[in-house]
Amino acid sequence: MIIVIFIVFAAAGFLVSRTLKSKFKKYSQIPLQANLSGAEIAKLMLADNHITDVQVVSVEGQLTDHYNPQNKTVNLSPDVYYGRNASAAAVAAHECGHAVQHATAYTWLNLRSTLVPIQNSASKILNIVLIASLFGGFALGLPYEIVGFIVVGAYGVMTLFTLVTLPVEFDASNRALAWVKTRNIVTPDEYAMSKDALKWAAMTYVVAALAALATLAYYIFVFFGNRD
Repeated sequence: MIIVIFIVFAAAGFLVSRTLKSKFKKYSQIPLQANLSGAEIAKLMLADNHITDVQVVSVEGQLTDHYNPQNKTVNLSPDVYYGRNASAAAVAAHECGHAVQHATAYTWLNLRSTLVPIQNSASKILNIVLIASLFGGFALGLPYEIVGFIVVGAYGVMTLFTLVTLPVEFDASNRALAWVKTRNIVTPDEYAMSKDALKWAAMTYVVAALAALATLAYYIFVFFGNRD
């Protein structure tokens, strides 16, 4: 059953990722009429939100864009940092959306930040238990029920993290789209392209959350389902 879950969501993830890359490639070939680069858009959005302690930097890779709350940097891939198109505008503004969330103490972002170390610990514990179970049964010598509680508890934390990530990502996109529209960064056609690109980017998180929920349900059934 777990193999089926893996295959289904791996296929869904592949299709979403492929569509996302196709959308970004398509929209990146259409010059932005405002002729602003992603870096310029990011700096402008930060300034409009009175954020002066966040730097906009370029990082290597493709679709590696992210906001780092620890060192307060908006990290943009070269295609976005230097790009002057709807895709670059959407991504740059989206990452700045996270910076705005951080500056305004957005509840869901704070919750996700709190969950990061807990999620990392849960992942390590889950890996240890699952690897140990492959060698001589439950090699840790723990009762079946205890192993079940550990696995379900650890995966429950990881699932919660993926669910909390959803409102964080959707909110960042909503902030980005509202700003580029109000600030006249994009034309109506470019706005539609930006919105479409961010929609498919968000779908990667939706698939991850659904996969986590399905896997959690599987583990709950394995350890606690149909038992007298």
